[in-house]
Formats: sequence, structure tokens, C-alpha cells
Amino acid sequence: MAKFVFITGGVVSGLGKGITSSSLALLLKARGYKVFMQKFDPYINVDPGTMSPYQHGEVYVTQDGAETDLDLGHYERFIDEELNYTSNITTGKIYSSVIEKERRGDYLGATVQIVPHITDEIKSKVYAAASTSGADIVLTEIGGTIGDIESQSFIESLRQIRNELGKENTAFVHCTLVPYIYGSNELKTKPTQHSVIELRGMGIQPDFIVTRSPEELNDHLKEKIALYCSIPKEHVIDSVDVKNIFQVPLNYHKQGMDELVLKQFGLEVKPSQIKYWEDLVDKVDNLKDEIEISLVGKYVELHDAYLSVAESLKHAGYANNVKININWVNSEDLEKIDDLKDVFKNTSGIIVPGGFGSRGIEGKIRAINYARENKVPFLGICLGMQLACIEFARNVCGLKGASSTEFDELCADPIIDLMAEQKEIINMGGTLRLGNYDCKLVKGTLAYEDYKQDEIKERHRHRYEFNNKYRDLLEEKGMTFSGINEKANLVEIIELKDHPHFIACQFHPEFKSRPTKPHPLFNSFIRESIKFK
Repeated sequence: MAKFVFITGGVVSGLGKGITSSSLALLLKARGYKVFMQKFDPYINVDPGTMSPYQHGEVYVTQDGAETDLDLGHYERFIDEELNYTSNITTGKIYSSVIEKERRGDYLGATVQIVPHITDEIKSKVYAAASTSGADIVLTEIGGTIGDIESQSFIESLRQIRNELGKENTAFVHCTLVPYIYGSNELKTKPTQHSVIELRGMGIQPDFIVTRSPEELNDHLKEKIALYCSIPKEHVIDSVDVKNIFQVPLNYHKQGMDELVLKQFGLEVKPSQIKYWEDLVDKVDNLKDEIEISLVGKYVELHDAYLSVAESLKHAGYANNVKININWVNSEDLEKIDDLKDVFKNTSGIIVPGGFGSRGIEGKIRAINYARENKVPFLGICLGMQLACIEFARNVCGLKGASSTEFDELCADPIIDLMAEQKEIINMGGTLRLGNYDCKLVKGTLAYEDYKQDEIKERHRHRYEFNNKYRDLLEEKGMTFSGINEKANLVEIIELKDHPHFIACQFHPEFKSRPTKPHPLFNSFIRESIKFK
């Protein structure tokens, strides 16, 4: 039977529940246990797929095509396990499922209520995560803050699970804030005490309290929290502010958090194979050089909109022993600047990531043109690939009317277009190609050199495709189509022959990059950017 860890947060949002969850999962995996993770989000959207990046940051896509919260990116990057559709559950999903069952008559005419129908549906998602993953331990993070009206049904469901399975099969980790009060110059535990009172009022006694603070708590403060919150002193875990986020699991490990959880579960405390993570922290803390990479997008004011891309650049930097400084370039600004040399004067590489809509498109095309003509290493992702094809069609092939039907349905040369079978689908999410798709690589190309294999699987999230009617023309002028989805004859990767490093892909490689295993496309991009510098 699987064991379950539930991570909640109190006092304020933004305490780092996602990092705490990921760190504990990493430590338990390092002890030899199979782990799986999920996130409960209280919002009523079915998923974040139709939400603005300004609202919720990036949409993270799992291998099976689920559009999920960005916290799942933290999970996968830390534990290096592929998650699935059971990993992100929203209030919208729960209510949609319950209402659908009610309409079908599954409840046999009963009055449908929060308890037991909504809570039963939530519990089923927790148990489904265990059964589909085969994990020894499932860790579930509850979004929001204790006391929020939106998350009450989730908390009630977890109370019921504790009642059903007992303390030996469930553990509650509560993250709280211990603020430092300037003037009196002391840390204050009262917010933590009140947060635990709130949690107890909902029927849950936490087993562990993780205290976010600017400095370590002394024994007196830990004893005070333990006394008022009815837990052993060693179950009060410091979560001090760190410059290197990868230090967090090691801090928890030093305090024995993973060992204490395993003891509560009655599981064997196996030796911890954590040295690989210690080596990572050491490498990140001692990078010898640095380079600037320009990320050209239209949501750059909110860096979380490109979180996985930024993290993937850093991963490749670690592998090549350089710190990556990101120059966040608003593509709309590029439409108003005559000479781009000042924008990219310190830049060693240019990356154009994904996105939707027509705003800022011409600025992105100008950045791609600059990278191509000035031989600056370039990596395009999803929309970035489509725009690289449009730029090439316009400025090399002479097709001045080249565009995408996403921006101009009546454009003269639709280099990017919907596939015929997509055009009849009205639902906004219904036309997206989501999750893993196969890609066959052409030998002798940059893509093949990067991956060193014939076939790959990569995650997608897009609606429009390269129009094969223009393939021969672009090929004649020097574009190489180095990756193809053979089943649907769709272009997946393009590159240029007369450029030191110009490559773009229709998929999202950032979703498969890990701190200790950078993605091949990011790795080669950073390697060539270092040479360019």
C-alpha cells in the first residue's frame, strides 16, 4: 500500500510549498523509494491551458498531454520522474466530473453535496495517483493558503483520508512563515501558531512544520513551536532563505526530515544516495564564467511565463560551467527600434520561445533576422520555429507576404497553417497537439549530432503547423528539415546550413530538461554561445 504526504501552507502564499514538496520527494527517492507527485489547485478553471501567462505563469505540459500548473515543472526537474494527468487536479476538474456523473444518473437520484460527493471525488484522485504510478510514496501539494474558502473541500478530503488510513500511512507537512521583526530584532512564531490553530479547526493536526524564515530558528523557538503545535521538536524543520534553490533538499536532509517521515511510515531507512545532488550544488556555487543570452518574448515582465525555458538555459550552463545571465527582451519594443545592435551588443545567443497571438510577432521576426544575418547562435521553440520559417521565407525566398494564418487568415503565403482536419474544430483547446509525439531525425544534421539517435519523443503544445507546400522552396534556398513526424508528415525541427548554430523545433524541449541532465538542444545552444562570446 502506498503512503501519502500532504503539504499545506499557512500565513501567506509564496512560502515555497512547491520547493518543499519537490525537495522531500527527492530525498525519499534518494532513499530508494519510488515517488510520485501531484498538485491540487483550488481555482475553478479546468486547467491553466486557457489562462493568460500573466495570470498563472507558464503552462507545463506532461508527457501524456495534460496542461498543468508550473509547479509540476519543479517536481519533474527535482525528482526526474515523468508525471501525468493525475498530477494536477483543479476544483474545475472535480466539479466537472461530479456534475457529469449527476447528469448521467450515477448518484441514483441522491442530493449531490460537497460531503460526500465532492470530497469522494477528490479522494479518488489521490488514490488514482498511487494506483497509476505504482509509487511507494505519493506527495500531494495543496495550493493556496489555509483559511482560503476555495481550498476547504480539499482539506476536508485529506482529513477523511487520514481518518481512513491512519497516521502510519499519512503525513501532514505544514509550511508557515516565521517573520523577522526589525526594531525588536527577533523572529516571531505567533503567525505559525495561529496558522496551526486554523488547520486544527479544520480537523487536521500537522506532523511536521516547515518554517520559512531569513535565518535558522534557535532551540528556544523550536521548543515553543513544538509545545504550542503539539509536535516533537525535531519535527520543526528550518527552511531558511538560500541563494541556490538546490540547497534546500540538503538543508532538509541535514535536519533528518526524510528519515523522520520514513520512521512515521514504519518504512526502512535505507542509505541516502544524495551525493549527485551535493555535486550539483557545488557546481552551481562555483561556476567559473558567465554569458548573456537574450530571451525574446512578449510576456517578459513576468519571468514565470518562461520558467522552464529559463531553467533549461541554466541547466545547460551548469553542464558547460558558465552562469547564464538572461537579457529579457520585450518583442514589442523591437518593433520600434531601428538598429538592434544595442539591444544585443553583449549577447552570446538568442532564443525565441513559444507563445500565442499576433502581438509582438514582428519584433520576434526582427530578432530572428538579426541572429541569422549576424551569425549569432539561435534556438527557436514552437512559435519561435514557425517565425524562423516565416523570416526565411520573406527575406531569403522573396515571399514578402509570408505569414501564419494565426495572425492573418488571408495572407498571401501561409507558411504556417492549420491542418485540414483541425479547421472544423471550434473548441479552443480542441485543436492543440499536446504531449509526446515521435520525431525522426535526419543523419548528418545538427539535430542528429545533438541527440545522437534516430528517433526521439518530445512534448508539444501548439495548434498551427508548417505548411508542407513550401517545403521544397525553403529547402532549395538552404533550410534543412532535420526532424519529421513521419506519421502525420509534420515538420518538427529546422536548421540552416550556412550558419554556425541556427536550429528551431516545433516542440517544447524545456519540459524535459533536468538540472543534472540538460536537454541536448539547450546544451549545444549554450556550448556554441560560449564559442561565439
